[in-house]
Amino acid sequence: MTENFLPGLLPREFYTRPDVVEIAYDLLGKVLYTSFGHEITAGIITETEAYAGVTDKASHAYNNRRTARTEIMYSEGGCAYVYLCYGIHALFNIVTSIESHPHAVLIRGIEPLQGIDIMKARAGKQILTPGNSSGPGNITKLLGIRVMDSGLSLYRDESGERKIWLRDEGIPVPHDEVKMGPRVGVNYAGEDAQLPFRFIWSKKK
Repeated sequence: MTENFLPGLLPREFYTRPDVVEIAYDLLGKVLYTSFGHEITAGIITETEAYAGVTDKASHAYNNRRTARTEIMYSEGGCAYVYLCYGIHALFNIVTSIESHPHAVLIRGIEPLQGIDIMKARAGKQILTPGNSSGPGNITKLLGIRVMDSGLSLYRDESGERKIWLRDEGIPVPHDEVKMGPRVGVNYAGEDAQLPFRFIWSKKK
């Protein structure tokens, strides 16, 4: 089992930091890779949402809730949490913080970077636009991520073939191009629905 043999691979220490909001911001500009069936695809992360564990009413782990689905959130940071939304869309989250502190970051937007033709075929699209390459359900379709991938390590090679990983490729994200605001679809969370835990990187043209 190996960790950092890939240049720029985000290490364990990136994910185990205590501040999930800081991590959600820092993920902007990082490159998310997948390799399924020897088909590599990648996208630059452009939108994230932070979920702050047991005290965050919008989190699946609020009030120490533990289910078969959410148990992976209580693992040490640096693994995937993938769940089915409305019985249709697989949504990809990154578990952060230390063991038993169930923080997570939802990846909501990417800019396709590698394996564009593979992504088009998966999405059934002739072209990829911001409209059909953003949104957490679209991202997993483009990158081939499924619910069964929940629990995969993002920095270890445990099976001889990496499936999901993230790299820092030195892509600059100017602070004035990042917008923050409330998360999407969490009105049930009351006052926590208004927390500025969503980050959107909109490049200036």
